[in-house]
Amino acid sequence: MLAVQADRVVSLAEWEERWQQNRIGFHRPHVNKLLERNIKQVVNGRTGVRFFFPLCGKAVDMKWLADMGHSVVGVEIAEKAILQFYEDNNMSYAVEPVPSIPGAKVYKNVEKSISIYHCDLYKFNSCVEGQFGAIWDRGSLVAINPEDREKYASLLLSLMAEDCRYLLSTLLYNPEQHKGPPFLVPNEQILALFGESSESAAHKETATQEGRLRLNLDGDDLDRKRRSGVAFSLLIPRLDERLWGGICVHTVTQKCVNLDVVCTPGG
Repeated sequence: MLAVQADRVVSLAEWEERWQQNRIGFHRPHVNKLLERNIKQVVNGRTGVRFFFPLCGKAVDMKWLADMGHSVVGVEIAEKAILQFYEDNNMSYAVEPVPSIPGAKVYKNVEKSISIYHCDLYKFNSCVEGQFGAIWDRGSLVAINPEDREKYASLLLSLMAEDCRYLLSTLLYNPEQHKGPPFLVPNEQILALFGESSESAAHKETATQEGRLRLNLDGDDLDRKRRSGVAFSLLIPRLDERLWGGICVHTVTQKCVNLDVVCTPGG
């Protein structure tokens, strides 16, 4: 099943072109519902948590978290997305070069403690901003080229502080009917990428949805007659979210906390 997407490559230039052409069906104008529902477990009583947003786009989640007193660092290749984020939220910003990443710039709003780096994600590292207490990955792992997943996982693991809590949003569908992105990342591969860094837990939840769902995947409408998923707890959480017609929520932290959340459409 995965072989049909294995060689699919989307260049950075293509992502920038999507933004220039406003082909951004993956963007949502409201705070992600699963992030809202699980923020207490992610923060876990901490204040001023440093959140990392890989391939952040202009996600409104960044300002939502900053308004709560957390700090946010994002990385985005499309400069238009960064500019629109600040414009849409009526926020001022300063632009600075990034000495450790040639050609990169960082757009900062000091008042809200938001910094967005305009650069190739794989040129970003812990030497630039240190490590983070939380990572919200709503559409990054599913967007990167399948051949880069090991490199991606290695980067994210290097950015995790000891108490980091990582929320990962993925989707389930038949890859033979959609070439991606977004790409299918099955449970087994997530375990292979992150499993050695995690503690396993016994809890397991299963949810199945009957009926038809309409998904807007960057302008492509896909019909799904039946979708099912299994929620489990490891180091890395997996969220199959409603925005993708998702079924269940997988949550994992380094302390192996079970959130026991099942997401059903329409709520």
